[in-house]
Amino acid sequence: MVERRAPHPSRTAAAGARATVPRVPAVDADSRTALIGDAALSLLFERGMRGLTHRAVDEAAGLPQGSTSNLARTRQALLEMAVHRLAEREAGVLALEEMPAPGEGRQALLDGLALALHRYLTGHRELLVARYELALEAVRRPELRAFYDNAGARFREPLNAMMAAAGSAEPERHSLSLVAWCEGLMFSCAAGSYHRAVPSRQELRTGFDELLRGMLGPGAGSQ
Repeated sequence: MVERRAPHPSRTAAAGARATVPRVPAVDADSRTALIGDAALSLLFERGMRGLTHRAVDEAAGLPQGSTSNLARTRQALLEMAVHRLAEREAGVLALEEMPAPGEGRQALLDGLALALHRYLTGHRELLVARYELALEAVRRPELRAFYDNAGARFREPLNAMMAAAGSAEPERHSLSLVAWCEGLMFSCAAGSYHRAVPSRQELRTGFDELLRGMLGPGAGSQ
């Protein structure tokens, strides 16, 4: 009779460990790209530019080590992925496609602008801080500068059309003034001395009203 030997304890433990290793759910490439982009933006908010590494993104996204490198081989590629995801999420927050149609008048435009900006300021501060990190990095990286500018251009044409519909004879110049006003307010409320005093929707609406009246004349906001 052949005597059977009991398996070595170390082998049994190893087999058990292999059996309990969790599997990462399979996701398509677009979903994984978005997941990595979101993790990169969160790291920029929490740790700044120095905290953004491929390994840190893998950990923040809950992915196996090397996953981020598979999609973004270089740091430049990782930064571009973060910029692209930022533009996607900002488009969802600002929702320019939900702005009132030109025929609805300037009062409706004021309501839409105030709603979009208030939504950004009160619910998405992390995106603003991440954007400032990427904007400053673009100053030092010419190759990122071009990508950053191209990503932001998606908002320029709708804004110019919006200003033209509001009665502007120089929509590009007035769009720049509107963006500069919004940017200053966003920085003050996200990273500046007004971070504890975010304006209400009505206060933002009043500010937009004053701005449009100053740029477009006393009739702005009266329709």
